[in-house]
Amino acid sequence: MTLELFRAVFGWSAIINMALLLWWFLIIMYARDWVYQLHNKFYDISQEHFNLLHYAGIMFYKIAIWLLFIVPYMALRIAG
Repeated sequence: MTLELFRAVFGWSAIINMALLLWWFLIIMYARDWVYQLHNKFYDISQEHFNLLHYAGIMFYKIAIWLLFIVPYMALRIAG
């Protein structure tokens, strides 16, 4: 495997994951009630806990994208 292939994999993985993060954010912003009702059918959860779980999930996912894809991509760009 070449350095260029690793760069491409990390770069495209970062782009795909950022698109999923943006999709998640937009769904929560504009369809919050529908998503809450869907989750509330399966789990007895309050609105506050729902908001907290999604906020923490989005934050964790964003940090994971940076640590697992963007930082290695930037390191490979610098090293190459």
